[in-house]
Amino acid sequence: MATLKTHVAFNVTNIEKSVTFYQAMFGVEPIKYKVDYAKFDIPNPALNLTLNLTDNVQSGGALSHLGIQVESTQEVQAAVQRFTDVGLALFTEDNTDCCYALQDKVWVTDPDGNRWEVFVVKVGDTAAEKNVAVGQAVSKLCCG
Repeated sequence: MATLKTHVAFNVTNIEKSVTFYQAMFGVEPIKYKVDYAKFDIPNPALNLTLNLTDNVQSGGALSHLGIQVESTQEVQAAVQRFTDVGLALFTEDNTDCCYALQDKVWVTDPDGNRWEVFVVKVGDTAAEKNVAVGQAVSKLCCG
């Protein structure tokens, strides 16, 4: 395997709704689809995504959200169109300063509460003057 591919496996409570969501999210059909399992082989970003049917999904935990960084605002707009075409609720942000970067983005939530963003970074660091050296932030917080 020449290209590294990340694998993400979600427990889902409704396989049909989840397959519909992830088809819209990535614009591809699953390569394997059973009554209790689905697998997507996504070329870009390189991702092996599986959905496993379960009775209950514990929401929250340590996960904040998931995201796909794209190269242009036009790609964000294409994601908005895919999501709109299948009736997903979405939230858009244009020229938002998030994570110390200027971004355009769209947010959607899968049927089990996992939040996803598709975003483009327009300015990589909007607060370069606040950068700290490795180890410096901890020492200032505890010893200042």
